[in-house]
Amino acid sequence: MDYARMRAIAEELMKHAPEPIKGFEITGDGIFMMMSPSRFHDFNAMRLSRQLDRQLPEGVVAFPGGDVEDPSLGKLRRPDLIVVPEEVFGEENEPFAPHDLLLVAEIVSPSNHSNDYMDKMDEYPAMGIPRYLLVDPRKGTGSVMSDPGSGPEGRPCYRTRHDYVFGDKISVGPWTIDTSEFRKYPS
Repeated sequence: MDYARMRAIAEELMKHAPEPIKGFEITGDGIFMMMSPSRFHDFNAMRLSRQLDRQLPEGVVAFPGGDVEDPSLGKLRRPDLIVVPEEVFGEENEPFAPHDLLLVAEIVSPSNHSNDYMDKMDEYPAMGIPRYLLVDPRKGTGSVMSDPGSGPEGRPCYRTRHDYVFGDKISVGPWTIDTSEFRKYPS
């Protein structure tokens, strides 16, 4: 099925989705309806957003939950947080173009971690997103990826990766994040 058709189906499904469904993502494998995240998930996203907001230049914002679409790849993703210039905010409900993003951040969910570690690790560099911050409250770890380009076998990948543990101060491009503010999921 082509991407435009999948997107039309997803939008129609959202009109009838029950309350816990907050959005959808489209990958080559299909349409995935997304439920509201946990409080711990949202807490970490809020802490990250606050830290970035203090460092971002005028006209650049940390924005939670904006859709990012690349029709040429047949992908629509809904990252937990993006950093984007204010000037690219357009019509309501229009997704952001990947080339407008400065950073995409994902807070790993307890139930679907392979999506952030595998699928998005392939898709975000293919979209040309310059930085990917992965926060994993399951383990108290994460990674900062940058320098999207061709990797082994010519596949897109991030060619630079720095791993961290909660408690580290990390560089994410021009910004510094104090990961001691993040919380692990309860055991």
